[in-house]
Amino acid sequence: MTAVFQTTSTADGPFTVVANEAGDVVASGWASSPIEVLSRVRAVDRPEQVLAGSVAATSAVQAYYDGAVHAIDDVRVALHGTEGQLAGWRALREIEPGHPLSYTELAQAMHNPSAVRAAASVCAKNAVALFVPCHRVLRADGSLGGFAWGEDIKRDLLEREARD
Repeated sequence: MTAVFQTTSTADGPFTVVANEAGDVVASGWASSPIEVLSRVRAVDRPEQVLAGSVAATSAVQAYYDGAVHAIDDVRVALHGTEGQLAGWRALREIEPGHPLSYTELAQAMHNPSAVRAAASVCAKNAVALFVPCHRVLRADGSLGGFAWGEDIKRDLLEREARD
């Protein structure tokens, strides 16, 4: 598979989107390198070739940063993982901006209330940052918890969405 990447500037730094031939996002994150964002994708699912080009999803990123926080909602993503991971990533896409969940609440949304660790793992293994909004999950005490792209970015995203 050949993929295309595009990097755009955001208030949180460079953001790179990698999309497949159909335009579905396969990897994204706050880095200027497609190699860095693709490192979060399982090796077997990574594209064989990645070329610089135009990726439609970057316009949704810009709209998001311009204040239209729902602009990312309809961006198509190509996710590869276990059934549990796929269920978790689908549940993450259902979290409304400005209304973060706890890991316990995410486990409930995944229809497996006892799977709190699995919920945290789903967030940690998310290769499609922003479009699958794992930043909308907090610890039970309301603290940020981890984020692959840094707590400062997570905090900024949550504050941006709280203003909507």
